[in-house]
Amino acid sequence: MNTSMTNTIARTETVVLATNKVIRNTYTLLSMTLLFSAFTASISMALNLPHPGLLLTLGGYFGLLFATAKYRNSSLGIAFVFALTGFMGYTLGPILNAYLALPNGSQVVMTAMGATGAIFLGLSGYALVSRKDFSFMGGFLMVGILVAFLAGLAAMFFEMPGLSLAVSSMFVLLMAGLILYETSNIIHGGETNYIMATVTLYVSIFNLFTSLLHLLGFMNGEE
Repeated sequence: MNTSMTNTIARTETVVLATNKVIRNTYTLLSMTLLFSAFTASISMALNLPHPGLLLTLGGYFGLLFATAKYRNSSLGIAFVFALTGFMGYTLGPILNAYLALPNGSQVVMTAMGATGAIFLGLSGYALVSRKDFSFMGGFLMVGILVAFLAGLAAMFFEMPGLSLAVSSMFVLLMAGLILYETSNIIHGGETNYIMATVTLYVSIFNLFTSLLHLLGFMNGEE
């Protein structure tokens, strides 16, 4: 009986150590990719580079995402993570320049940035401290993101500003849910690969920021 109890304790300690390692590696890599993305965005802004366009953006995003997932268990996966986040930073540069050129644009950008940071830290901190299981949200988030993505494409092609605002509002809620879901997934052992965990959290932060930027820009009468 003592041997069985000892083995159970040892297994529990092993799981806890493995989970803590994933958490530590995820947030370390996430911090580095956010800084790198900010760096590429600042270069894009300084050089006043044009936005690559919808097709190239989607192609680059999904192509690099596929490569990251394929090599997630090797060091090459880390290189693709930086390629993906750097590319997304580059696409963000022209968007930020467009907002900064508007009246009160800098205030809108800083507010969106601050709100994004507060939401991410608040939700991830809540999931880490409470240790609640949010795995039940997985199916809803998958369907919701797909619907919002298709609606966003429709709003862009048919030039429907009302639908575009609705999509941004949906993405704010969906990305908040995704932060809770992925953080919970890491804690409870559903996600054991820190590279993929980093990508999921980065995409959540990126979409949350751009959606808030759109909504705040509209509320300030700048769109």
